[in-house]
Amino acid sequence: MPLDTRAAAARAIAGVLQGGSLNTLLPAALETVSNRDRGLLQQLCYGTLRLYPRLQPQLQALLSKPLRSKDNDIQALLLLGLYQLEDTRIPDHAAVAASVGATRALQKDWARGLCNAVLRRFLRERDSLADALDPAARSAHPQWLYSALQQDWPEHAEAIMLANNEQPPMVLRSNARRVSREQYLQRLTDAGFAAQAGLLAPESIYLDVPADVGLLPGFAEGLASVQDEAAQMAALLLAPASGTRVLDACAAPGGKACHLLERQPDIALTAMDVDKARLTRVRDNLQRLQLQADVVHGNAAEPPADMPAQHFQHILVDAPCSASGVIRRHPDVKLLRRPEDIPALAAQQSAILDGLWPLLAPGGTLLYVTCSVLEAENSTVVQAFLQRTGDAELLPLQLGIPRAAGCQILPTRDGPDGLFFSLLRRRSESLR
Repeated sequence: MPLDTRAAAARAIAGVLQGGSLNTLLPAALETVSNRDRGLLQQLCYGTLRLYPRLQPQLQALLSKPLRSKDNDIQALLLLGLYQLEDTRIPDHAAVAASVGATRALQKDWARGLCNAVLRRFLRERDSLADALDPAARSAHPQWLYSALQQDWPEHAEAIMLANNEQPPMVLRSNARRVSREQYLQRLTDAGFAAQAGLLAPESIYLDVPADVGLLPGFAEGLASVQDEAAQMAALLLAPASGTRVLDACAAPGGKACHLLERQPDIALTAMDVDKARLTRVRDNLQRLQLQADVVHGNAAEPPADMPAQHFQHILVDAPCSASGVIRRHPDVKLLRRPEDIPALAAQQSAILDGLWPLLAPGGTLLYVTCSVLEAENSTVVQAFLQRTGDAELLPLQLGIPRAAGCQILPTRDGPDGLFFSLLRRRSESLR
């Protein structure tokens, strides 16, 4: 028997409150509800977590005493109740009744009265509760991230945070080997899907309404893939020539590697990742798109010993990062990421650049990419690398907002995610 949708959402959110990843928790939660309720379940989970820094202080003000850690599911249920009242079209009475009713599915009937009282009190006091929030909570961002965005992007911080709180668009990449963007747009129209061409990447398509990929025309046969428009720019900026050797050093799940092969089928591509389990997704994507690559398990900071020095003409580094530019797609970042994580990530990014540089041939290029909007992970990392690496030089990029050592695309509502790009070249002997 399917589980109550709000109870399923509460259990998933409780898992995040305990330090789990929504990417891991949500698929299991979706299996517990009926097919028709899966969309609502996803909305409740993503929406509640996007607004968590705003909802949590209001919930604290509404509770006479904190809930015990073993009752994280009730805390999560109350949070998703507040989310429904604050940011959905669900009628107030229905949101309260459904949330109260979910206490039974959670086998915690004792919380029925508490849930009813808290949510009804919120309806009475919502204005005063909102007025009491500090600026960071009002923006639905943790204080450390709010401060970092204000520091790095004083003119854009508000727009970035507004975009972070929105549901992101679903973006497709038409397969240039098999179909033009115009042809695939027509296929979508014929199948009843409203869609628009993107403005940056030549294969990008924005669906007006997100859809199950299984319903998209030709998806199973490889005519299209799901990939944000900003992420699609990586293959265009690296632009490997026919016959060159290319390393995608942090390849999983394989979107950028596949895009490189779609645009230039005659490259010799090696797709490497440190996470052996995630390499399965790389292989699955290559198979669906009928593409060939050498898939390798390896750590970019300490590449496999059998990778020859100066072997690759091009290297793509989609470095591990804070994901601060894709928070709308990964809202649990607001709960799970800590300020002390940023220096640790920057150190890891620096180690990856140092580890990969010996593999790059003289005259070759390395594209450094993060899905972060924080300078500490972007220009600061690249500038430090340039200072300690005598044969590295920065190449200009005409994209987004120029930064000290690259360029930044910022997340925008109904537009691309926030990604940073920096293109480096290894000087040949004659240019040193």
